[in-house]
Amino acid sequence: MWVVKVYAAASDGEKRYSPAVSIACEKREMVGYPAPEHVSTSYIERANLTMRMGMRRFTRLTNAFSKKIENHTAAVALHMMHYNFVPIHQTQRVTPAMAAGVTDRVWEVSDVVALLEASERGWKERHKL
Repeated sequence: MWVVKVYAAASDGEKRYSPAVSIACEKREMVGYPAPEHVSTSYIERANLTMRMGMRRFTRLTNAFSKKIENHTAAVALHMMHYNFVPIHQTQRVTPAMAAGVTDRVWEVSDVVALLEASERGWKERHKL
């Protein structure tokens, strides 16, 4: 299932500094036969909020945006790498990567930097730079 939200348009045609008013919300089945009692947007909304709070480039009306898609992609990848491998999350008492069985240890920021440097060296070798 997926949710379609309909918002009212601004009557004066100007930009807003507050969210638009929601006037309708419909649940539509997209694929499969999910149990309606288990359909929820809470998980993705929480993931979106975590991303917006962790990376200000996703927050409206800021100057922390990327002019190049390559920079934006790199920033998202770096944020996700840090979020999943470095901090111990309070509810799980381990990192998400440890909970998923991807790693058996808490990474340090220096480990992430070393991984980035090794990746860059490999890229330069493959492209003969």
